[in-house]
Amino acid sequence: MGRMLNGKWTSDEEIRNSKNGAFQRATTSFRNWIRADGSTPHAPEAGRYHLYISLACPWAHRTLIFRMLKGLEEAISVSVVHPFMGEEGWSFADGPDCSPDPVNNAEHMHQVYAAADADYTGRVSVPVLWDKKLDTIVNNESSEIIRMLNSEFSGVGSQGGNEDYDYYPEDLRGDIDAINDPIYETVNNGVYRCGFASTQEAYESAFDALFATLDNLEVRLDGNRYLIGERITEADWRLFTTLIRFDAVYVGHFKCNLRRIDDYANLSNYLRELYQMPGIAATVNMDHIKNHYYGSHESINPRRIVPKGPQIDLDAPHDRGRLSGVSGVAAG
Repeated sequence: MGRMLNGKWTSDEEIRNSKNGAFQRATTSFRNWIRADGSTPHAPEAGRYHLYISLACPWAHRTLIFRMLKGLEEAISVSVVHPFMGEEGWSFADGPDCSPDPVNNAEHMHQVYAAADADYTGRVSVPVLWDKKLDTIVNNESSEIIRMLNSEFSGVGSQGGNEDYDYYPEDLRGDIDAINDPIYETVNNGVYRCGFASTQEAYESAFDALFATLDNLEVRLDGNRYLIGERITEADWRLFTTLIRFDAVYVGHFKCNLRRIDDYANLSNYLRELYQMPGIAATVNMDHIKNHYYGSHESINPRRIVPKGPQIDLDAPHDRGRLSGVSGVAAG
């Protein structure tokens, strides 16, 4: 969520299509893989990898969830950047629930990228998965990091939980990919396309696509406990990190205000079920979320005032038990 442009670290809202004002997300640059079969230089080993994340960022949040789901908290260390993104992008400044960089002793995330590639001038984003043995970035694409955590660390994490549960099973991969793509385009990235649009036309196009998909998901979840039916998959967790931020940030800050998630009977109950699964609530930090978005996006919120509301009760009972399903989350 930031890159070097003309010698200055900028946030992603400055990256737009100049023709119609539509937000365009820059692509990630480090796309190597950890493989258990030895086909890459990066082998799955406890203590070898370090994860750089922001508790505010939905993309980084995915990786924190999978680290927990797969019992890898002790095997993969973590650094948490400060929620405020300043002139030099993400930093390791001191603050509540923030943590320093014990691997590269960096003050800012761009220094971590420079440690991997001294000539790097592209987008500086989180999450980043770092290989401490080879002193380099393995991958900074969240969708690929969660699949590595899901499939390549068997036997590495803690035992007795759900470390053997597969969130991307081979027989469901076609269905998972088929729903991930439109959700990414219109919901995960769609809220950003609303918030960072620089023309009315671009905003309305993204807005209409966002709520068309949410409406479709509401219908889908009326008869399915999870997105792919009775079994929870990576698709659910990819959607979760957007839904959990929606009413608190995206409705107001990104002008996604046709309906709240709380206004959808099925989506709101589904969100609460996922949030209430063991270990998930601990990955959600609403203070970081609100302070990052409202504090860092000067072009949207120039006075950087962080709203006190809304009041959201994610611990309220949900009704998803009316549908059968397998969560893959170990009981707490």
